[in-house]
Amino acid sequence: MKKSQRHAAILELIQRKTVRTQEELLEELKAMGFDTTQATVSRDIRDLKIVKTSDRGGYQYSSAPAAQSDGDFAVKLKTIFTEAVYKVDCACNIVVLKTYAGMGSAAGVAVDSMHLDGVVGTLSGDDTMLIVARDYDFAKAITATLGGLLK
Repeated sequence: MKKSQRHAAILELIQRKTVRTQEELLEELKAMGFDTTQATVSRDIRDLKIVKTSDRGGYQYSSAPAAQSDGDFAVKLKTIFTEAVYKVDCACNIVVLKTYAGMGSAAGVAVDSMHLDGVVGTLSGDDTMLIVARDYDFAKAITATLGGLLK
């Protein structure tokens, strides 16, 4: 089946039911007849700008409404950042963000969308995100910028 069909199926799935992991999404897609891999699902999540959001039972995948403008999406990502991150600190040229469990990737999407100066790369885990800055001065500036969002 085509990529566009798979994308439509993914969006329909996350609107229709609670999907908490890529593995769950992959199983659902396979049950629908899509022969795909976890790597492809991961790319689809990125391409569709799907993020994890909090619900009563933990976290689940959600998409931005199609009618939102890019500016509205940026506001949504800032909100996700402030809900996901509770601490920002730096050591040398590394900025460390501590997030609530399961929110590291959501924070990563939000930070990557900010296109901060001096960022060489980012890495997100379950409850931590690392930002590699070009040097100490950039790390301090990034820490101040992101820390300011939490106040």
